[in-house]
Amino acid sequence: MADIKNYTLNFGPQHPAAHGVLRLVLELDGEVIQRADPHIGLLHRATEKLAESKTYIQALPYMDRLDYMSMMCNEQAYCLAVEKMLALEVPLRAQYIRVMFAEITRMLNHLLWVGAHAIDCGAMTVMLFAFREREDLLDIYEAVSGARLHAAYFRPGGVYRDLPDTMPRHESNKIRSAKSTEALNRARNGSLLDFIDDFTQRFPTYLAEYHTLLTDNRIWKQRTVGIGVVTPERALNLGFTGPMLRGSGIAWDLRKKQPYEVYDRLDFDIPVGKTGDTYDRYLVRMEEMKQSNRIIKQCVDWLRVNPGPVITDNHKIAPPDRESMKSNMEELIHHFKLFTEGFAVPEGEAYAAIEHPKGEFGIYLISDGANKPYRLKIRPPAFVHLSALNEMGKGHMIADAVAIIGTMDIVFGEVDR
Repeated sequence: MADIKNYTLNFGPQHPAAHGVLRLVLELDGEVIQRADPHIGLLHRATEKLAESKTYIQALPYMDRLDYMSMMCNEQAYCLAVEKMLALEVPLRAQYIRVMFAEITRMLNHLLWVGAHAIDCGAMTVMLFAFREREDLLDIYEAVSGARLHAAYFRPGGVYRDLPDTMPRHESNKIRSAKSTEALNRARNGSLLDFIDDFTQRFPTYLAEYHTLLTDNRIWKQRTVGIGVVTPERALNLGFTGPMLRGSGIAWDLRKKQPYEVYDRLDFDIPVGKTGDTYDRYLVRMEEMKQSNRIIKQCVDWLRVNPGPVITDNHKIAPPDRESMKSNMEELIHHFKLFTEGFAVPEGEAYAAIEHPKGEFGIYLISDGANKPYRLKIRPPAFVHLSALNEMGKGHMIADAVAIIGTMDIVFGEVDR
């Protein structure tokens, strides 16, 4: 009798469902995966090494580019690590703004995730719906920082500037009538906070639409129920965090267990799954968007009635305002020295971790007392989750590998950092 040999298949790196430059080497018995070997490194940008030759402020925009779906969350972890080493007090208003934008970022991430995950499994409509909401959220990014993706809005000591009093408005043109422009501008007549508040009131309706499209969809459940099951014990042993861990039934969330910023002042719940499969992780992320909406609403209500500074008044760490800088010699010197030399950080080391949309995102900094990091080490969630791909994929079909990659929510900027 002839020997039956497994054969090897390359999945990616240009595969539309690979979510970045991932090359998977699949060892197959027919269409059943026997082994899945992820090959990474095709995007390597040496972020950690580059940071050693930049001042602490210059290194911050590199954080946006690590996970380009969760930009401000990356900045938040970096700022918290620098502030820990400087023993720096961040104004309360700045902390609320940071938390609000971290949750806006979580929604941005999960909206792209649900759209991409659905399209990987054959459902195209959800992607179009999710991008409709992402447009509003990216407009909020743009209004506050001037950039739609790489914001560099969080700074050591606070945030770059306070929330604007007006929201940019659409203008009618030859392809957009005055009537449709008026509809687009309906929520843009007030401040940025008014626009965010309006979004939080509209969002539950949008979330219900995604549930209608997917949650009880027969094909979606066939593609996700029982796929990539991870027990609570294995999830812990594999180093899972975030929705990957909570999907297996473990209620671990750094915002609750190790609160940072003002999360201990806010009311929200931690959603957990039961079976640890792809469908449970989908439900966990959907509920997380609902909870993020709750947090944003609470932040908006607080920020409306509590004015104040949004960045530290220590001008060796944060620049003075433009008016002072142009009328006061001392402040001009502070501004010049800050953006040419940066600031020195006391000798020592610090680790700061946040509940990133994908899991625990940590920054480990070592300082030798200079104005640049001596070493910077990033603890990314997706890199850890990717290491479990072989275990989660074994025994499943080739098509299920796509669903498993989707459920991990991988972005390669942080894997190949």
